[in-house]
Amino acid sequence: MKRTHWNALSAALIALAVAACAQEAPSSAATEPTAAAPVAASAVSVNTDELAAEQKNLATFDDLDFNVFSNRKWDELSHSHAKDILVHWPDGHTTTGIDVHIADLEKMFVYAPDTRIKVHPIRIAQGNMTAVSGIMEGTFTQPMPLGDGKFAPPTGKTFKLPMATIGRWENGVMQEEWLYWDNQTYMTQLGLAK
Repeated sequence: MKRTHWNALSAALIALAVAACAQEAPSSAATEPTAAAPVAASAVSVNTDELAAEQKNLATFDDLDFNVFSNRKWDELSHSHAKDILVHWPDGHTTTGIDVHIADLEKMFVYAPDTRIKVHPIRIAQGNMTAVSGIMEGTFTQPMPLGDGKFAPPTGKTFKLPMATIGRWENGVMQEEWLYWDNQTYMTQLGLAK
């Protein structure tokens, strides 16, 4: 398995671990701190520079979805994406380069101009990796190009589906991005599949 796939897998596993650890511990005498607890706690080292970089990457990612993607401000995509970004799409294809990525993103707005992501219920960062979930929504109001001059007529149906993005960051921008959503659910909500 390629190293980048291990990084993506690591980020996903970290997300699950953090979610599991966030569960509230039951209150009992067994969970009371002991004399050893302060020693263990003092052994934990926090790299404030790394933490600041992680928080900056998450903030940049929020701006990417809430502002740049949702408002089609493609001239600002370079604030979050490297010029030679490698993007892994939900259908399995990959693209290289910010201009190709912008063209692919723009295609999503042709048939649903109000496509948007306005929430990130889960935001996790560790080192140079981020994992963010969101809700992508919009309305199928314009003809959808199918190729060979054919179009699917708009159904007027709305879509609202969970999505996730894992990013590998270098120097404040993503070098590699993995996009996840269920295309079958997407097409069903658009009224193009059952």
